[in-house]
Amino acid sequence: MPKILSIDYGTKRTGFAISDDSKIFAFGLSTQETSNNLKYIQNIITKENVDTILIGIPKRLNNELADIVPKIEAFIDKIQQQHPQIIIERLDERFTSKMAFQSMIDSGMKKKDRRNKALVDEISATILLQNYLEYKN
Repeated sequence: MPKILSIDYGTKRTGFAISDDSKIFAFGLSTQETSNNLKYIQNIITKENVDTILIGIPKRLNNELADIVPKIEAFIDKIQQQHPQIIIERLDERFTSKMAFQSMIDSGMKKKDRRNKALVDEISATILLQNYLEYKN
């Protein structure tokens, strides 16, 4: 069965998560340097049989789009050109980083380990995907 790939795009690093075959659970995959995103996505689409990609769109509290959104839209266009068969959905990602950080605290992670911003990006992508899966099911 096809899976869903979730992306928390950043200017330096990008977090990735993927669903299980049943599209019930989200699992963190990794954090990649943003410059490697397209190559990494190509490998994941092939290896994991991905049919849908979720991409977080950051918004401010007043519902305006964040400054990074034009870069995200350009990134989405590149994915769509390379993989026209893939469904791409944009989701509001407000508060996912804060939720990721809080989940690190709640899990008892040491303060030193919580400074790992790459892990925060991966957890953010996982939260984005899990929320989507729960909404769809």
